[in-house]
Amino acid sequence: MKFDGSYLRMAEIWAQNSYCKRRKVGALLVKDKMIISDGYNGTPSGFENVCEDENGVTKPYVLHAEANAITKVAKSGNSSAGATLYVTASPCVECSKLIIQSGITRVVYRDEYRLTDGVDLLRRAGIEVEQLSE
Repeated sequence: MKFDGSYLRMAEIWAQNSYCKRRKVGALLVKDKMIISDGYNGTPSGFENVCEDENGVTKPYVLHAEANAITKVAKSGNSSAGATLYVTASPCVECSKLIIQSGITRVVYRDEYRLTDGVDLLRRAGIEVEQLSE
C-alpha cells in the first residue's frame, strides 16, 4: 500500500522510546489512514524502566510493542477492528493471538524474528502479513 514504508519508518522511530537494551521494537496501529495507537516494548506502567535483569536477560513481564499498542487502543475506547499493524519485528505467537482477537486484518513488519510461529498463526487466521524491507 502507498504509505506502508512511511508508517514502518515511523514505527522504527517510535522504537527508540524503548528502554530495552537487547532489542528496541516499535508498533503503530493505523485505521482509515489515521494512527489510532502506538507502542514500544517495555515494562508495564508504574514499573521501573529496566527491561533486562543483571544478567542481561529480558524480564518476563516486559510487554512487546504490539501488546502495548493493542492494549492502549483498547483503553482509549477506539476499535482496532480492520486496522493495520506496522511493527519493526515480526510478531511472536503470543502477540499474534492478541492481533487475531483484536480484529486487526493486516500486519506489516520489517525484521524477521528467528521463530516464525507467530507469522504462521496470523496467516492461518487469514490475516494479511507482509514483510517490507527498505
